[in-house]
Amino acid sequence: MRDVISLTKWLTCLLFAAVCTLGAQQKREQAPHFTATAMDGEKFTNASVKGKVVLLDFWTTWCPYCNEEATLVDRLGKEFADKGLIVLAINVAESKKKVKKHLEQHPRTCPVVLMEDTNLAAMYQATVYPIYVVIDRDGTIAAEQRGAGGEGALRRLLARAGLESKDADDNSDGN
Repeated sequence: MRDVISLTKWLTCLLFAAVCTLGAQQKREQAPHFTATAMDGEKFTNASVKGKVVLLDFWTTWCPYCNEEATLVDRLGKEFADKGLIVLAINVAESKKKVKKHLEQHPRTCPVVLMEDTNLAAMYQATVYPIYVVIDRDGTIAAEQRGAGGEGALRRLLARAGLESKDADDNSDGN
């Protein structure tokens, strides 16, 4: 009988811990207030993207993983544009001249923002690349990822903000 009571107490504690953990995972942090101006002059703020899902892609020209995933990020941006996705590619700590030269060889279809034209790199402590941050329609941080992860990982990040394609399994790389 003692063992049953001990087991019951243990299971109750385990269930309580699981419920607390689940509750903590669902609470989302509000995205910090930001301003960003793309190289083409388009301006973005929390207010201007309200009601949209935003994928922030922090990258550098010298990062091979950033370059490998840039095409993928742009393609997902096009795929989900009609569902309200905005992708901002934020180059970190490189000159406008260097970024322009890089983009001539590796064009991007999403808006490109230089670090000097935004406060986002400091807010998200962009020190490793790529970094992906997804902000949901309510302006909260839905997901973050530091480092490359492939298409499957990016799709899972977007899904945390409610963006899923019907054929997500067909387009995934299994990550």
